[in-house]
Amino acid sequence: MKISARNVLPGMIRHIEMGAVNAQIIIEVAPEVEIVSVVTVDSVKNIGLAVGKPAYAVIKASSVMVGVD
Repeated sequence: MKISARNVLPGMIRHIEMGAVNAQIIIEVAPEVEIVSVVTVDSVKNIGLAVGKPAYAVIKASSVMVGVD
C-alpha cells in the first residue's frame, strides 16, 4: 500500500456498525486505544472490512481513512 498520508497506524478491526449509507469502523491500534472512522457501506464491502481483520487507520488532517493490504 502506497499513500501520501504520513500517519498510518496498524491495528485490528474491533467493531463495524453498518447504517443505510455509512458504516462506523472501530480500529484498535494499541491496548485500549481505538480510532473510529466513518466510511461508506460500499467501501466496507469493496475492501473487505470485517471484525477481527487487520487494518490501518490512515490519518490526514481531520479525516480518518481505513486501508488494508
